[in-house]
Amino acid sequence: MKEILLIGGGGHCKSVIDVIEQEKKYKIAGIIDNEKQVGDKILGYPVIGCDDDLEELYKAYKIAFITVGQIKSPNIRIRLFKILKEIGYTLPTIISPLSYVSRYASVGEGTIIMHHALINASVKIGQNCIINTKALVEHDAVIENNCHISTGAVVNGGTIVKENSFYGSNATSKEYIEVSGFIKAGSIVK
Repeated sequence: MKEILLIGGGGHCKSVIDVIEQEKKYKIAGIIDNEKQVGDKILGYPVIGCDDDLEELYKAYKIAFITVGQIKSPNIRIRLFKILKEIGYTLPTIISPLSYVSRYASVGEGTIIMHHALINASVKIGQNCIINTKALVEHDAVIENNCHISTGAVVNGGTIVKENSFYGSNATSKEYIEVSGFIKAGSIVK
């Protein structure tokens, strides 16, 4: 198995660890977090450095994945994505074996599809996205770059979720509309 670095050691990291362990494609080499956390362990995996160490770590590790969550703003994830790409890291697509992704869908680099998410036919998901647990993205929907589709959310057919958006837990959209910005949990988006 190829080794992978996880960038960010908070709650979302724990969920990503579980997906990576289930997927069985990568061996987690370590986690990058803030300097004070170096030496700690998260679910048994060591925190081996901070953002300042990413260039040096690239000598040993070529694959990384952003495990910082996104609620109020995508800015940290966007900044990390740019830094990792500039250094040369590969950012894979991580797909839980407990999810369903249609063979007619496309999923961009650095995006994760969490447990029990359902991605239907002709869906296009951009890079650096989180499609969280039990989210449903219906046929012909487009999720642009740097979006977080939260737990239990429903993006109905043909809907376009614009770049950098946060789409809250249990939010549901009408079909064939454009959605952007911060969508509160439980919203009905018309």
